[in-house]
Amino acid sequence: MKSVIARPLRSLQRNVLAGIITIGPLFVTWLVFSFLLDKLARAGLPLVYWLETIFPAEWLKQPWMQSVLAVLMTLLVLYVLGWLTSVVIGRQVFGLFESILERLPFVAKVYTSVRQLLDSMMAKKDTNQRVVLVDFPVAGQKAIGFLTRTMLDANSGEELAAVLLPNAINPTSAFLQVLPMSRVTMTDLNMEQAMSMLLTGGAVAPERIAFSQPQEVLGPGLRD
Repeated sequence: MKSVIARPLRSLQRNVLAGIITIGPLFVTWLVFSFLLDKLARAGLPLVYWLETIFPAEWLKQPWMQSVLAVLMTLLVLYVLGWLTSVVIGRQVFGLFESILERLPFVAKVYTSVRQLLDSMMAKKDTNQRVVLVDFPVAGQKAIGFLTRTMLDANSGEELAAVLLPNAINPTSAFLQVLPMSRVTMTDLNMEQAMSMLLTGGAVAPERIAFSQPQEVLGPGLRD
């Protein structure tokens, strides 16, 4: 009697688990794209409302149409900004804009810090050396981090690392750890692989990863 009941239960468990494995990556991908599209739509809605005042058409009042137009207009604005900053005049104007921001007391610190972080994470040179593993939240459990800077301990002279630990699925929030270089594990992951692992919750990951390796001393490239 028990075997008769246990067999369907095992089959049910196996099929449900197979379904979770199948739908899991799709669900995580949907969450990531939903988050990004929602942010793009929110950023572009003021432009859509402004467009609606100029062209008061009924189709512009449809919620789904407003969302689509908001995303498209946000992408268009980002494209235009990127194109403008890539030309000589655009770089000059952007440099002037940055110089104005650097004169503002509080804004200068925030803007400069964020800009340096993004430049460090998007740098092409030695990108594979910037993705690291550190013990977090407890020893023996590794978290993916981005090595943003190295520095020296003022008392002992020991080399320290500033490592940014983004949260999975939502990497816009993160922890910042300052720890000895001896506790940092270098990986052979590049930035695209690391971001894919974070955004998909590990569903998209390479077959092999350097979880433990001999510690290597970084060159002066990350230190001011």
